[in-house]
Amino acid sequence: MGFDEYRASQRLEIQALAMDGNAFYSLIMAAHRQADTDNLEALRKAFPGVFEELAARYNAPGGELPDD
Repeated sequence: MGFDEYRASQRLEIQALAMDGNAFYSLIMAAHRQADTDNLEALRKAFPGVFEELAARYNAPGGELPDD
């Protein structure tokens, strides 16, 4: 990591503040989408519920689950 990643994290924080109270998990879900194999496994272990929901929504029509 370096300065560019730090600056990008600042921009993401500003965007997250503009979102409603779900910004944290939205960012974690986005991190899952961008992760390489090793980082995806680390995220899966740290946030298993987010991993499972992303997989379910990825495979659901339009990302909507029955309980939405």
